[in-house]
Amino acid sequence: MVAAREVALEILREIDANEAYANIALDRHLRKYGPAPADRAFITEVVYGTVRRLLTLDWIIERFSDRPVSKMTPWIRNILRMAVYQIKYLSSVPAAVAGNEAVELAKKHGHQGTARFVNGVLRNLVRKLPDLAMPSPKIDPVEHLAVAYSHPRWLVELWLKRWGFDETAAMLAANNLPPPLTMRANTLKISPEELKQRFTAAGVDAEPVNFAPEGLRLRRSVEVGSGSAGETDLKDEADPKAEEPLASGEPVFEALERGLGYAQDESSMLVAHLLDPRPGVEVLDTCSAPGGKTTHLAQLMQDQGVVVAVDDHEHKLRLVAENCSRLGIGMVRTLLADARRLGDDPAHRAKYDRVLVDAPCSGLGVLRRRADARWRKSPESLAAFPRLQSEILESAAACLKPGGVLVYSTCTVEPAENDEVVERFLADHPDFAREEIGIFLGERWPWMAGEVAKQITDHGYLRLCPHRHGTDGFFAARMRKLE
Repeated sequence: MVAAREVALEILREIDANEAYANIALDRHLRKYGPAPADRAFITEVVYGTVRRLLTLDWIIERFSDRPVSKMTPWIRNILRMAVYQIKYLSSVPAAVAGNEAVELAKKHGHQGTARFVNGVLRNLVRKLPDLAMPSPKIDPVEHLAVAYSHPRWLVELWLKRWGFDETAAMLAANNLPPPLTMRANTLKISPEELKQRFTAAGVDAEPVNFAPEGLRLRRSVEVGSGSAGETDLKDEADPKAEEPLASGEPVFEALERGLGYAQDESSMLVAHLLDPRPGVEVLDTCSAPGGKTTHLAQLMQDQGVVVAVDDHEHKLRLVAENCSRLGIGMVRTLLADARRLGDDPAHRAKYDRVLVDAPCSGLGVLRRRADARWRKSPESLAAFPRLQSEILESAAACLKPGGVLVYSTCTVEPAENDEVVERFLADHPDFAREEIGIFLGERWPWMAGEVAKQITDHGYLRLCPHRHGTDGFFAARMRKLE
C-alpha cells in the first residue's frame, strides 16, 4: 500500500513538472491507488491546499533556504511545499511528523545530501515560523496581499485598483475557502423537500440555499489525519471533475447517479430562472456543455418543448447527452456548431423564444473551485475573451424572435467581460432593451423583492461574489428583443 504522502507528492510533482491539471491528476491517482477514506481525504487536502497556497509556501521556504525554489528539483521543492503546508495550515498534523516524513521522502527521491537540506530547512522553519512577518501592507500592499493570500501579483494589482484593499482582501480570502456542496434538485423526479428528507435520513445535513428554490446546501465531515478538513465540494457544473471526488456508495453520489439532482453552484441555478422558459417554447443554449443550465431549462419547461444545446466539441456534447439521460430529460437536441455562426444560418435566424449565452470567460469568479486555475491565467489570456463573447452574443441575438428574452451570463467578476460587453451590445442594438433583474426577481418571487434583490443585483444586473454571497462569482444580464 502506497503511503498517502507519497501519493500526494506524485500528484504535486506531475502538476509542477508536467503542467497536469490538478483535478485530473488527483482523480487518476486516487483511482490508481484506491486509498482508504481518511487517506483519500488527506491526499485531497494536501494536494489542493498546496497548489492553492503555492506562492505563500514558496515565499516562506525561500526565507529559510539558501537556494531559490526554482533551482530545486521538482521532487524536492514539492516535498518542501507539502511539508510547509502541513506545518502552517493543518493543525491536526504535528510539525515533527510532517518534517520526518518529508526527510524520508527526500531520501527516496534525492540522496543523503538533499535529505539533510530538507531537514535543515524545516527544522529552522519550525523554530522561526511563528515570528515570520509577512510583507507590510503599508509599504507594498500588492506584495502583502499576494503573499498572504497566495494569488498572482498581477491579479492582486488589478483588483486592488478596482475595489481597494479591504474588498480585495475579502475576495482573495474567500477564494482560499472550501466551496460549498450545492445540489439542484431535479424536480422532474423529486421535490427539493423530498430530496432534503432523503439526505437527512442518510445522515447528510441538507438545507435550502439562499436564493435558488431548487437548491440544497449539503454538509459532510471528511477526516484528514487526526483532524477534520471540514467541507469539501462537489463538481461545479463548469468543471467535469470534483475537487473532492465522491466515493461510490455515498448518499450524495447515489443521488447524482440516479438523476435526483445535479451538482451546481447556487449562482448558476439562477440563470435558467432569469431566462424564464415556459413549457412548449423553443430555447437555444449557445454554449451548453456540460449541460447544467441546459438540463435546468428543460426541468423548468417540464420536459415539454425544445432546447437546442450547442457546442463546438463533440465530446462535450456527449456530456450534455449523458446528463440529460441520467436526469430523465428527452426534449434536448444537441447541435455541433460554432455559436459565433448560428445567426448566419437561416435555419436558426429569429427562430427561438428564449436564448441563453453562458459565455466562455476567464473564470475569475470560480477560483475557489479550481485549485490551480489562478496560476494558469494571465492578463494576456483575459484580453481575448471580450471579443469572443461579443461575437457569440451578436450571433445569438439574431436567433431570437421579436418579443423574446436573451440572457447573457459569465462566471467571472471582470467588467470587461460583463457590463462592458452588454452595454456595447445594447448601444449597437436599439431593438434590444435591458430588463432590471431586481424587478424581475421580485415579480417572480415576492420574497426576493426589496432588500433581498438589492443584495444580489447592481445597475439592473445580477452580480454575485464569494465573499459577499457565499456563491461563485457570477454575472448575468437579461434583455428583451422589442416587437
